[in-house]
Amino acid sequence: MGDETCAGPGRDAAAPAAREVIELLEVLWNTGRELTSPAPVSSSQLRVLYILDRDRPVNLRALGEELGSAPSSASRMCDRLDALGYIERPAGTAGRRERELRLSARGREHLEDLRARREAALLDVIDAMPPAQRAALAAGLGGFRRAVEASAVAEECLRWRGPRSSHRSAGGSPGLPGARPAGTRERS
Repeated sequence: MGDETCAGPGRDAAAPAAREVIELLEVLWNTGRELTSPAPVSSSQLRVLYILDRDRPVNLRALGEELGSAPSSASRMCDRLDALGYIERPAGTAGRRERELRLSARGREHLEDLRARREAALLDVIDAMPPAQRAALAAGLGGFRRAVEASAVAEECLRWRGPRSSHRSAGGSPGLPGARPAGTRERS
């Protein structure tokens, strides 16, 4: 990478500005999550739902590895999600830890509703921005996404988000939840 990426105008202001935006997004995200269901799930449980949303078989042992948690912790999270009706653990001949875990229709509906509420909250804010600032935001976020994907942080994001995340929003990024390439959705 060239010198322009290591230092330069705006570099020292970018990190605090990004942190502030992330904090605002956390508030929007949590508001959307609280409004989605009478029984909101924890951040860890939501991560389980995202992992299961990839439409590939996952057993409890593999899920625990992806979460970086003990099988007993993953099992307790799945017990709660199962009780809410958000996941399915079909009975079979395999042992409890070898059974495939799946997102249920109710779990998929929960994620779709959560994503729609979060996107609506973002669009309300974006609609209040002048068009030139929206274009700058899209370009800046695109550059940020590309930098994350080129960094060591990307490995962790891509590991748990998986390749299926791009279906969630037209042109979404596999590395960042709900990210869109610049110019994907034009709003007036």
